Amino acid sequence: MTMQRRYQRGDTGPAVAEIRSKLVLLGLLPAGAPAIGATSTIRDTRHHGGYEDAVFDDSVDLAVRHFQQQRAMTVDGVVGPETYRHLDEARWRLGDRMLSYSVGHPTVGDDVATLQQRLLDMGFDCGRVDGILGPATERALREFQRNYGLGADGTCGPATFRALDRLARTVVGGQPHAMRESELLHRSGPSLAGKTVVIDPGHGGADHGVVAHGLSEAEVVWDLARRLEGRLSALGVQAYLTRGVDGVGAGNVGNTGEEERAAFANATDADLVISLHADRNDSPRAAGVSSYYYGSGSDRYGRRSPTGEHFASLVQRELVARTGMVDGRTHGKAWTLLRRTRMPAVRVELGYLTNADDAARLATSEFRDHAAESVVVALQRLYLPPDEDVPTGMLRLPVFS
Repeated sequence: MTMQRRYQRGDTGPAVAEIRSKLVLLGLLPAGAPAIGATSTIRDTRHHGGYEDAVFDDSVDLAVRHFQQQRAMTVDGVVGPETYRHLDEARWRLGDRMLSYSVGHPTVGDDVATLQQRLLDMGFDCGRVDGILGPATERALREFQRNYGLGADGTCGPATFRALDRLARTVVGGQPHAMRESELLHRSGPSLAGKTVVIDPGHGGADHGVVAHGLSEAEVVWDLARRLEGRLSALGVQAYLTRGVDGVGAGNVGNTGEEERAAFANATDADLVISLHADRNDSPRAAGVSSYYYGSGSDRYGRRSPTGEHFASLVQRELVARTGMVDGRTHGKAWTLLRRTRMPAVRVELGYLTNADDAARLATSEFRDHAAESVVVALQRLYLPPDEDVPTGMLRLPVFS
């Protein structure tokens, strides 16, 4: 099934029964946990594939939050489309199903992540471990099959599963994808001229994002994106925006979600993606800037983008040093845009619009100029060799009119 709405504590119905069954399958709820109202037995009242009165209770809320934390998602106890997709992906183990590449409808799941890790461990370059069977994973799989004397059809079936099992105890270790990304950075040279960057101003159109203290997140990040675009273009960088001022997506394809923005970025074959947002919190005291990259330290597959992590760290340090904002640090997340872009991507939360001090800063042109400069300086530092880099907050780029 496809999750079309959001479910949270207090909700009931067949969809909740489906959520509970997935959590039981993953060992996050005990198999005998009651799923029906205030009773302790499950009555046979199936309706449209689930129990009509299954309850999203405290135990489900806790299990969902635990799962979200494991998978480096936003921990809110709410099962919407993204959390449900991750729940569905987590149930697959390598060998449970045939795996093959399908253009436009890639196979996604933990079994794919296991396959990718196995291929990387044996020296076959499938890109980073993201659990998405794309063209790079198919090429690596075909290469493995040729080397092992199998039919190189790019399909992971019984014969390929057996071969992978036989080689499961081969020497592993290191991070080949991290080394490849590092080598790509080194070979691309220190100059920003000729690089391609996608700038993603979050939200747009009817989706205003956070609205507080007289500011709209969509408008704030749009203004900052244009300032950033101007600075990058002046340095010879080809900069693309994922949307226009009215929220219409790049190429006039309509207001876009994260999957569409990731697809646009992949089509440009950019070097990096920078997604701009502002944050919110129920507490007006929450404040500060944070940066995010694709990764999860708790994930057993070690999924992460090494270059994204490094770039996020550079952006975070420059923003804190140049704006004086509270340091919310960097974090690995499995959000859709960070995960589905083939190139390193960073999401920057520039402050909390629900905090009066942060909002006052975000409202000024001076802050937005400093923020744009911080991102450009971080981008330049990413490509500088270690012996040419300078301390945080010290690098100066040309003044733009």
